Amino acid sequence: MIFGDRNRAQLRESYLSAWRKFKAGVPLEPLEKQIAAVIAEHPEYHARLERDESVIDRDFAPEVGQPNPFLHMGLHLAIRDQIATNRPAGISTLHAELGAALGSLHDAEHKMQEALAASLWEAQRSGKLPDEAAYLERVRRLARRSNR
Repeated sequence: MIFGDRNRAQLRESYLSAWRKFKAGVPLEPLEKQIAAVIAEHPEYHARLERDESVIDRDFAPEVGQPNPFLHMGLHLAIRDQIATNRPAGISTLHAELGAALGSLHDAEHKMQEALAASLWEAQRSGKLPDEAAYLERVRRLARRSNR
């Protein structure tokens, strides 16, 4: 299962498929295990993913209170990949520091999502690659504020 060559509906179906397989006790591929773990940590999305097939094609409008569960969970996956590879260098340590300060690694990821989303938005707006140094500094600031 590779994300790079999939459209939005196919990506979203990957989440639904991984969750169905997890719930059925079917063996999962490594990426499916990661997806299922993130979904398991978000019970607020379970009913929607289990009962609402229209979620695949839905546009979510945060300005009217419709957060995008796929974006949220995708950011978790991206951050977990960063932590596993320690890229950008130092992100694993910052994640651990933030998690210790907040009392939860999952809560640390939620805070880190803000920094990652801002970095991705800036990169998209400028047409450049994300600025890893700026991203790390954002996460560093989060860790410092949380340690106070």
